[in-house]
Amino acid sequence: MKSSAQQLELIKNGTDQITPADEFLRKLDRSISLNKPLRVKYGIDPTGIDVHLGHTVPLRKLKLFQDLGHQAVLIIGNYTALVGDPSGRDQARQRLTEEQVAKNALDYLVQVGKVIDLSKTEVRYNGEWFSKYRFLDVLSLAGTTTVQRMLERDDFTKRYKAGTPIYLHECLYPLMQGHDSVEVRADVELGGSEQLFSLMAARDLQKNAGQEPQVCITLPILRGLDGIKRMGKSLGNYVGVGDSSYDQFAKIMSIPDELMKEWFALLTNLSSLQINDLLDASKTHPLEAKKTLGKNIVGFYHGDSVANEAAEEWVKRFSQRQDPTDIPVVVLNATQLAGCTVTKLLVFLDFAKSNNDARRLIQGGGVTIGPDKTKIIDPNQVITIEGELIVRVGARRVVRAKAE
Repeated sequence: MKSSAQQLELIKNGTDQITPADEFLRKLDRSISLNKPLRVKYGIDPTGIDVHLGHTVPLRKLKLFQDLGHQAVLIIGNYTALVGDPSGRDQARQRLTEEQVAKNALDYLVQVGKVIDLSKTEVRYNGEWFSKYRFLDVLSLAGTTTVQRMLERDDFTKRYKAGTPIYLHECLYPLMQGHDSVEVRADVELGGSEQLFSLMAARDLQKNAGQEPQVCITLPILRGLDGIKRMGKSLGNYVGVGDSSYDQFAKIMSIPDELMKEWFALLTNLSSLQINDLLDASKTHPLEAKKTLGKNIVGFYHGDSVANEAAEEWVKRFSQRQDPTDIPVVVLNATQLAGCTVTKLLVFLDFAKSNNDARRLIQGGGVTIGPDKTKIIDPNQVITIEGELIVRVGARRVVRAKAE
């Protein structure tokens, strides 16, 4: 096992803050002297079906703790998901049903298993304890904090000043997350930088329960494909863990150059020296640096050989302007294609949900057809398909439309 100083150096890399730092070093020293792994907790609420790269920042840190010989404890928040984490939110989350949460939880574990070693992970659902709660238990938990303390939260303060509703069930969230730490006797908890309030609340609850309080390690929030806002499915600026290798690579190649340093640091295992060399334009062309980033991330989820294939496919499509080698075929009824406009064709091919959506795509200049990639300008242009016709929308979506 590495020394406490060596472990600390590895763990500090890419973290936002470790609170309290001196306690953490003492915990590491004791772990080594007693040969007793630290219990490192990370909780994830199954509020959607996709795990994206933003979620993997703390998951990768959890994997590092596993590699250092510590015990990873993954909390699937099937009950906290019913409340919805208010951290960093300017309004309340939409409430989910138990059925939605249960379905999402199954998908989450499969995707999380691409990052951490589930065979060495203690997986717990917080419904194990919260489903047994009586109203008196809720009152007891609520009595561990005050309204004034809750209003110290930056997100609640902003909403209060703006007159945006703060619902009582949202105030229970940090207490529920904190109680999870009591139940699993966490030594360390990982979370995003906006979750520090909830992580620190756990320390008070653990003290009240006669336990040694956990150390809180927060990690930066990953910015999405736009380079501005945090990565999120609702914003459409995300790369999914379950995306195909090509889609992952193509999305990564679309990020602004100034985002590369952040993504290299948070999403790869490259050293600071390697990252600096890649980002030094006198040593590495920015395009090659971004390809390295893409292959590194895609390789983590799909394997290095598949990542290289995805990179080659991207070069063919974008640099050489070639169509992909495996264009899907969509068979359409010849009757519905009689006198069909390009607008209707885009709807038939599921490139657009409505005629208005299709017109917007055309007006944006992203629709081309045929081997010569003729750009469509007129939404009312009538399209005749003899045999097959290649139809493209943007750089990544392409099909062969076939009439029968």
